[in-house]
Amino acid sequence: MRIWGKIFRENHLIRDTVVELDGPERRTVKVFEALRLICTEFDLALPVWLDTNIKEFQKSAKTRFRQDSFIEAIPFDYLEIHVIEDDIP
Repeated sequence: MRIWGKIFRENHLIRDTVVELDGPERRTVKVFEALRLICTEFDLALPVWLDTNIKEFQKSAKTRFRQDSFIEAIPFDYLEIHVIEDDIP
């Protein structure tokens, strides 16, 4: 599974990274681990998954974490994660 993490400010891509995870873990476990790795690389606290994030991710395999998902203030508009390659058929 490959997940693309992107930080946007004023509709401009500021920073991005791709995380690749292999293994027998369930998809949910891989997504949470990928988000943790992305946040570690970007030096961010883990965002909270709100109901809107869960629904959006289930529908389109991507979601945006805005200020309301973070406890601390963030210097950007949102963090987006997007599954670009899924190993689950």
